Amino acid sequence: MIGMYDVQKHFGDLHVLKDINLQVPSGQVVVVLGPSGSGKSTLCRTINRLEPIDSGRIEIDGVELPAEGKALARLRADVGMVFQSFNLFAHKTILDNVTLGPIKVKGMRKAEADKLGMQLLERVGIASQRDKLPAQLSGGQQQRVAIARALAMQPKVMLFDEPTSALDPEMVQEVLDVMTSLAKEGMTMLVVTHEMGFARRAADRVLFMSDGEIVEDAEPDAFFDNPQSNRAKDFLGKILSH
Repeated sequence: MIGMYDVQKHFGDLHVLKDINLQVPSGQVVVVLGPSGSGKSTLCRTINRLEPIDSGRIEIDGVELPAEGKALARLRADVGMVFQSFNLFAHKTILDNVTLGPIKVKGMRKAEADKLGMQLLERVGIASQRDKLPAQLSGGQQQRVAIARALAMQPKVMLFDEPTSALDPEMVQEVLDVMTSLAKEGMTMLVVTHEMGFARRAADRVLFMSDGEIVEDAEPDAFFDNPQSNRAKDFLGKILSH
């Protein structure tokens, strides 16, 4: 579903992605872990070309990412993305935030989009908030709206870039619960996160990144119980000792 082949990315002199080769088959949940500055978010953002790459190839469902234009917009519609910040339209209701994409990009009729939107708000547990504005919701609720909005485009792949890092601790679990249920339903997901419990519980694979490289690629239990590299051992030692 996602294919990355010999991907390189620089920011000026900084080599942020080095020789990235990664295949994520349909229905798999891959969690990307690693210290700050290891290239995790950049990796995530190259998959729908929010960050262009210097060389290499990225494919979604067997189709190479186009450089720009309508073909890129079409392919992007297949790749849902949820960020740290919720990026909701402040002046639109929760339901309108969710239905905007299907109406504008997919040409869906409003009645049909509203029906889909309500199903998705139900799915993320906030259907009762449909007429409110984003500012009237908690951070956790806003992030669930952002997930519903991404799902409204009926994507083939969902990318999550540290979706809980801007939330108060008591709101993290409600967002992780929605993500866990998506994983159980067979959604193809790539998740950049610091939430070790989620990685262990919901991931099929854990990628560990350091200095722009994928250092380890393992099943969660194998990674957490028996990391192979010193960099991963050091990282887990710091995180799990807290």
